[in-house]
Amino acid sequence: MDWKQNLLTRDDEIAKLLRDTQTIAVLGIKPESHAAQPAHYVPKYLQNAGYDVIPVPVYYPDVTEILGKSVYRELGQVPCEIDMLNVFRRPTDIDQHVTEILAKKPKSVWFQLGITNDIAAEKFAQAGIKVVQNLCIMVEHRGLTA
Repeated sequence: MDWKQNLLTRDDEIAKLLRDTQTIAVLGIKPESHAAQPAHYVPKYLQNAGYDVIPVPVYYPDVTEILGKSVYRELGQVPCEIDMLNVFRRPTDIDQHVTEILAKKPKSVWFQLGITNDIAAEKFAQAGIKVVQNLCIMVEHRGLTA
């Protein structure tokens, strides 16, 4: 199979991905103290939409719970399989997470609106992980699953 098929851009591909996803780990999630920022209210929307959201904050070392769920400091600590990794990190900051993402092997990786890292996306796609870049999962969910 051509790895480029794992780079999802069409509405039908993205809608199927959203339907097939149940567990979403959020790398770079922000706590309730940052409720007005997308890295908090987008995961909250996903949780309210019925997804099991697993918080993986990068900062906020004193925070032990976000959205009522225990936080994990590394993807490798997440005790279950991850259907999707939703990424709220600067494009240049993604590189430091590539190895742990490949090791955890989520079924998909979603880079939020404004986030594109073609080198990381290609590595994930070649490993059989579906990738969405530069789209807001909340906007896409509202538009494609209504």
